[in-house]
Amino acid sequence: MAWIFTRRANTVARVAAAGVLGTPVLVVFTLWAYAWSPLAQNMRHPVAQPVQFDHRHHAGDEAIDCRYCHNTVEVSSSAGYPSVSTCLNCHSQIWTQSPLLEPVRQSYFADRPIPWNRVHNLPDFVYFNHSIHVSKGVGCVTCHGRVDLMPEVTQAQPLSMGWCLDCHRDPAPNLRPLEAITSMRWQPRPGDPTAEELVRRYDVHPRTNCTTCHR
Repeated sequence: MAWIFTRRANTVARVAAAGVLGTPVLVVFTLWAYAWSPLAQNMRHPVAQPVQFDHRHHAGDEAIDCRYCHNTVEVSSSAGYPSVSTCLNCHSQIWTQSPLLEPVRQSYFADRPIPWNRVHNLPDFVYFNHSIHVSKGVGCVTCHGRVDLMPEVTQAQPLSMGWCLDCHRDPAPNLRPLEAITSMRWQPRPGDPTAEELVRRYDVHPRTNCTTCHR
């Protein structure tokens, strides 16, 4: 009696069954991997700006304090963008003919702000206040990374809800003295206040309920 199916048909059937059962698992794993990848979290993608502002030179070589350009970070929810006048405080005296600064000169003579492009862009349903974090001892580098080593600023942290909650549940490791709040290179030294002392000094009691960020 002739066989309807050859022996190889068993192998084909097993492979097909494995494919049917494994495809949903592969799809779920792929989506999970993408969701946790830097690509989905907008990390490590340099954002081009209308002015080729090199943070390595300004924040690194010249050690310009972050608050010189982002001058509302201590009093407002927004850190603020550098104005044309801020740029010209220096560049009306140096590099006055540089073609790289042509957008700054155009903005000045047209009396319009420089159209900076946002790098760290939280969803509209998320409320974040820079001033409260800075006043409680959370340094700029904690969220923004080593900006002084970036030619073009990239997002260094995922800024996800889980990432924020990890800090709110245990903020002590991310605290530093206020006098070092903008330092990119600060490391605790012998004699510096401990993390627990900083928690008490700055009265750090972060909330973890939904309305903290979702208002």
